[in-house]
Amino acid sequence: MGKLYLVPTPVGNLEDITLRALRLLKEADFIMAEDTRTSGILLNHYEIKNKLIPYHKFNEHQQVAHYADMVAAAKSAVLISDAGTPGISDPGYLLVKQCIQNDIEVECLPGATAFVPALINSGFANDRFCFEGFLPQKKGRQKRIEAVRNEERAMIFYESPYRLLKALEQFAEVFGPDRRVCVSREISKIHEENYRGTISEAIAHFTETGVKGEIVIVVEGNKTRDKGADEEI
Repeated sequence: MGKLYLVPTPVGNLEDITLRALRLLKEADFIMAEDTRTSGILLNHYEIKNKLIPYHKFNEHQQVAHYADMVAAAKSAVLISDAGTPGISDPGYLLVKQCIQNDIEVECLPGATAFVPALINSGFANDRFCFEGFLPQKKGRQKRIEAVRNEERAMIFYESPYRLLKALEQFAEVFGPDRRVCVSREISKIHEENYRGTISEAIAHFTETGVKGEIVIVVEGNKTRDKGADEEI
């Protein structure tokens, strides 16, 4: 019976990868990649010549049982995403679930993920936090934001640069324009930026400068809520 390894890959700088990750990428019978072209850049950089198989959201549901069978027939297989840890706002969950159901061993390596440095860089309390990932692009988007209106923990959102201003404007409506926010852009890359300020200040900043790169938004939790408001008497 084979074994599935979920291997985190750098979110920016190609040096942000562990020695163990590199060894497993070299030794695996094959590598499943979200985008073989993107992953090819990393593998070529480290002179890793291994079989690459596409595994992405467009074939995940239809082919997950087939991929699990491939893992079972191999000695070891690796799943990687374009950047970060597979399964965190990237394909991977269904394959892990299928492998567990088939009694195939699964191991996720520790490593790169975008939301951890964004949360630390925000300066907000991080002993407890709420990870929301990507908001829906259209249907259900406003409902998801409304659902965390009174959240007291720091909230983490992934967003496309094309929808950053829309997200900030919606946050201003729900959380208030004076709520503090940190927008992290291009984490671990040459032009990394961590903009800290109120939501209204962030809107003004990115309206003026424009938006490029991968985005992580950290919104400070609600500090003004009356803690006893929702308690039953």
